[in-house]
Order: sequence, then structure tokens, then C-alpha cells
Amino acid sequence: MSARTIYKIVTESEWRAAEAKGRFEGSAVDLRDGFIHFSTAAQVRETAAKHFAGAADLLLVAVDSAPLDLRWEVSRGGDLFPHLYGVLDLGAVKRVDPLPLCASGEHRFPAMD
Repeated sequence: MSARTIYKIVTESEWRAAEAKGRFEGSAVDLRDGFIHFSTAAQVRETAAKHFAGAADLLLVAVDSAPLDLRWEVSRGGDLFPHLYGVLDLGAVKRVDPLPLCASGEHRFPAMD
């Protein structure tokens, strides 16, 4: 399994802390689980709805998967999700976009690769 661009949903404060450190070590859930959770473009909207419903201070981080040593593991609905067992080097980040809430309460996503 592979996807050139993968996505991570983070709070703005988590991401600003990562920028200050020069690396992303993971959110509280990632640290608990022992790996950084990512989603593909096809998976990330459901990830937002399931795990971030109603959250307004989110960012969508687009990451180049090529330099990462990912494990594609079965998760929600039997889908394979990309997991990083380690630290995300910010050099792999392609862009960071706001992930605002629409009036409907769903997140409004930017164009994705």
C-alpha cells in the first residue's frame, strides 16, 4: 500500500509546538498508541468526523510519505492506515492548511493530492 501524500489532523497548539521543536513527536493519542496516526486523502474526512467532530482549532498537515518508514496497518473498517513509529521530520511536510468548521458543523477541507 502506498499514497504519496498522507495527512495528519492536529490542533494548532500541537503544531506550533512541533514547529518550535523542529519535529512532530505526536499528539496525546499518538504518544499513547506508540505511533503517529495518518490518513490518506480518501480516509481523512472520516477521520475528522469520527475523532475531531466539532473541533474548531484544527490544521491539516499534508506530508510526503516517500521519505518515511511507514507501516500500513489495518484499522477502521479493515482499511490500511499509514502509521509512523517514530518522529515526523518537518522536512517531509508539504503544507499546513486550516481545517475550519462549516455552518453544518463539518470540517471544510482544502484541495488534496
